[in-house]
Amino acid sequence: MIRPFKSISLALLVASISITGCNDNFVNTQPLDQVAGDAVWTDPALTEAFVTGIYAGLGQGGFNEQQLASLTDETIFTHPGRGITTITEARSNPADAGWINETIDWNQMYLRIRAANLAIQNLTTPKFANTDGIADRLMGEAKFMRAYYYHQLVRYYGGVPIIDKVYGLGEADYATTRNTMEECINFIAKDCDEAAALLKGKSPAKGRGNELAALALKARVLTYAASDLYDAATAKSKSSAHAAFAQPAILGYVSGSRTERWQKAKAAAKAVLDATSGYQLNLSAPASDGTTNYMNIALSRNGGDQDVLFSRSFINQKQEAGGQQGLYNGPNGYHNWAGNTPVSLLVDDYEMIDGSKFSWSDPSKATTPYANRDPRFYASILYDGAPWKPRTADVAAKDPVNQIQTGQYEVTSGSGKVSIAGLDTRRSTVEDWNGSYTGYYMRKFIDPNPAIVDQNTYQQIPWPFFRYTEAVFNYAEACIELGEDAEAKTWLNKIRFRSGMPALTETGDALRQRYRNERRIEMVFEEQRYHDARRWMIAPSTLGRKANTISITGTLKAGKSVSLYRYDPTSYDYTYRVVEIDPGKENRAWLDKMYYLPISRDEINRNSKLIQNPGY
Repeated sequence: MIRPFKSISLALLVASISITGCNDNFVNTQPLDQVAGDAVWTDPALTEAFVTGIYAGLGQGGFNEQQLASLTDETIFTHPGRGITTITEARSNPADAGWINETIDWNQMYLRIRAANLAIQNLTTPKFANTDGIADRLMGEAKFMRAYYYHQLVRYYGGVPIIDKVYGLGEADYATTRNTMEECINFIAKDCDEAAALLKGKSPAKGRGNELAALALKARVLTYAASDLYDAATAKSKSSAHAAFAQPAILGYVSGSRTERWQKAKAAAKAVLDATSGYQLNLSAPASDGTTNYMNIALSRNGGDQDVLFSRSFINQKQEAGGQQGLYNGPNGYHNWAGNTPVSLLVDDYEMIDGSKFSWSDPSKATTPYANRDPRFYASILYDGAPWKPRTADVAAKDPVNQIQTGQYEVTSGSGKVSIAGLDTRRSTVEDWNGSYTGYYMRKFIDPNPAIVDQNTYQQIPWPFFRYTEAVFNYAEACIELGEDAEAKTWLNKIRFRSGMPALTETGDALRQRYRNERRIEMVFEEQRYHDARRWMIAPSTLGRKANTISITGTLKAGKSVSLYRYDPTSYDYTYRVVEIDPGKENRAWLDKMYYLPISRDEINRNSKLIQNPGY
């Protein structure tokens, strides 16, 4: 964000204390450390500080120690507890929903919505001069953030109560019912439209709501609204839990045309595409260095930030958790924690460089599984033998060539051969408690600069909430669902060419499946898969699959002698075997109730008008 949250929180606290505090008549002095509530809205700087505080609900973006990717078929969370398996094993319930971070939490979202409502209420008739359109900009930001927080609630919980006013003391009734899905989508889209209009022509500081972000949010929610899960009839046909639910309008559209919804989604996405341009999307053939292009976007560098429409930034001076992705997810052989590690299900979905599918049943591919893959693979995944940063001083002598080691290898010792565990395994001689269970590590979003020692230094990679590329995907998806395959391929191939991949040529359902995999790969680790698998209602066959790992063995070739291991196909024969994760670690399962999270028992007890989601 533009300001440290410490000062933001102070401004909110000052304002809220003054608004809700007592006013003893015999006290006629103004405390020096407080600002009167009315004064906040008469001063543009104080008003801006209050609006800035609304952004605090964004938390660390997606850069938490536990990541949403580990609730999907992208990664598995290495460490025990934390509520991750409560969700992946479909054990969520109203008393224990599992891991819910602050950007998902019902109460936290409504807390920020209340702040947005307060700002909107006071900015409707601003009490200060609208110099350079500052009041319009702040109103636009408040409406954008309110729309964002409602979209968070809706995509995790379904239809929720729409609160668009500030409740005070003495209200006749604080309990309220859940609005329908259609009402929620319309409310969010309206806020986006109004925010975009207010922010048009404005240039807010980086990290603040802007016109493009509002347009992108609208495109996202309308794409969701046209999807299977959000259509009550389709959801009922695919889920027994939804079929038995007595209030289907809360979770999906019960009337109207899906074709019209797809047309609205297409128009909303096209508005983003027409308003700006992305990064390296004007190529007529596959790029020669798709890996670099992809890394530039992920790191928001060298022009790649053109693709990012709204983000959460981090600076070293603040030392926030969002700057510790290297520590959280890096290899244990570098003294990192290996928190969210990619599963083989994801790795196997990266195509070959020629666009063909990877297959373990093809000996030519299975013998060297990490060769000639989609260039985005090398920017996203650390695999056995991958080059990486210099090891720390205490480990450098064990690996002078700086390669990831996730296998079991033979080396010569004395007069014979011995088997040793790789430095980045759970039997590492560096650290043996925090290695990957899957044989892979996350590379995307980790600064490759060798000067950054991940376990001690905070990085400054921003979290992307909205990318131009997502709008391209939303547009292409709508085109596919409307039967406009040629237009969809025109835009999808822009993304493919940028990444160094050949054009898509399929039509019909084959194109739909290629599109879904393309979105999975391009948007990996960006909190898209969790929602995509649900809205497409493919979760039983994707998220419900058992997580798996790669088992790698390096055996010395006849006549070869190696005393210090390094990846070397001239000295080693490598064998690769995909196996399921030990059920004692995680035993993934899917129940249809998991399409939405449960509303907490405490919230249901506080508000008797709320209806619980199906299956709970």
